Amino acid sequence: MAPTPPSRPRLPLRPLLLSLPLLSLLLLLLIHRPHPSPPPPLLATATATRRDDEPAPRRAASSLAPKATTTTTLAHVVFGIASSRRTLPLRLPLLRLWLRPPARAFLFLDGPAPAAAAASEPLPPNLRFCVSSTDASRFPYTHPRGLPSAVRVARIAKELLQLDDHHHATPPPPRWLVLADDDTAFVLPNLLHTLSRYDWREPWYLGARSESAAQNAWHGFAMAYGGGGIAVSWPLAARLARVLDSCLLRYPHLYGSDARIHACLAELGVELTHEPGFHQIDLHGDISGLLRAHPLTPLVSLHHLDHVYPLYPGMDRATAVKHFFRAANADPARILQQTVCYDHSKAITVSIAWGYSVQVYKGNVLLPDLLAVQKTFVPWKRGRNATDVFMFDTKHYPRDECKRAALFFLKSISSGEGKIKSDYTRQLPRKCSPNLIPLRNLHQIKVASEPLHLVPGKALRRHCCDVVSSSSETNMDVNIRKCKEDELIAMHS
Repeated sequence: MAPTPPSRPRLPLRPLLLSLPLLSLLLLLLIHRPHPSPPPPLLATATATRRDDEPAPRRAASSLAPKATTTTTLAHVVFGIASSRRTLPLRLPLLRLWLRPPARAFLFLDGPAPAAAAASEPLPPNLRFCVSSTDASRFPYTHPRGLPSAVRVARIAKELLQLDDHHHATPPPPRWLVLADDDTAFVLPNLLHTLSRYDWREPWYLGARSESAAQNAWHGFAMAYGGGGIAVSWPLAARLARVLDSCLLRYPHLYGSDARIHACLAELGVELTHEPGFHQIDLHGDISGLLRAHPLTPLVSLHHLDHVYPLYPGMDRATAVKHFFRAANADPARILQQTVCYDHSKAITVSIAWGYSVQVYKGNVLLPDLLAVQKTFVPWKRGRNATDVFMFDTKHYPRDECKRAALFFLKSISSGEGKIKSDYTRQLPRKCSPNLIPLRNLHQIKVASEPLHLVPGKALRRHCCDVVSSSSETNMDVNIRKCKEDELIAMHS
């Protein structure tokens, strides 16, 4: 028989009954306790820190929500362009070429616009003339080599924000201020793509340095050069406008307007974010070497086009720029993008600067050698003390034309069935006997590609290309395509 288990000790009944009401009261308090409301969303922080390729977080509907979530468009971009009565007639054709609605532009002059300025062709509907109101006596200028107009140009960043035009309900309120010279040409879709990568509500200062190491050493490595364009987010531009005049009084010794703007932004605690698509072009002569080795970043701007040779041989400057923008308008994201392919069967290397030129080399040229910039140009500052040092990798360009690659320049461009076809014709060397001309029978190259679409937040990768097997000794067909996942851009045996 199993032993009887010991009985548990009994609790006193009276204390237990007395504790029941207290326990019930505590239970009711826990059930009916008010839950704390969630903290308000940190709109600016969340927007500024999320990746560009992530969707915006959902927010409760409010009057501010549409403005916070809408995509930045060209209607949100305002240009402040520095010009003068003297240069305006020369620069209006360039402005007509690239400036178009819905972007807005204010062109600041040193006096009323000459009556004949718009006589030949109508002005862009989104361009407004303004007369700078700088009182030179208020802002001393002491730089021995510069122009006092630099103060007037710097104050565009203040005077433009004092205008009423950008406060109208239509078009939308500005998000970006872009400062530039009247001889700067922009590829607007690429500018928009670049700006869209940044939260306009944050204090952004975008641009690029000079190509010349000597110019940077003289004027500064930390500033955006004004000819290439300076992009400032609108809230930062408003802060800059409020303090600009006091800054100008402290920097009479600086050379240009861009140096003064940089100094004021530095005092506001903002540094330059370098965007290599902006191009100051502090170079002279033939800049084809620079254009043929453009970085993967989209081309945003070109400056000093009247200080260099025409972009395409056999054309004047104006015609060459129009020809260039035909290609840029056909596929803005791909313009000047370098694509390299190798044909092992023919032992040739093909380097394409889309919309501009094609080079064909005999033999295997390694990709890093093709990515370096050929020194076809000369420094901006010439003379005994000029330095031949630049802000990118350079490669010697043979003086002997017989030792250069076969060179082709854009002739025409067309599109259809989702493809863009660009044709390039041979520029034969002038000082080379026929039997020494490399690939002398090759006269035309046709390149087929699909439009290149850029997505903010997505990494850029160079495209690949194939030489079509049906190509002949006189004509070559090339197809540009996306590279496969593990594909190498190299000569394969």
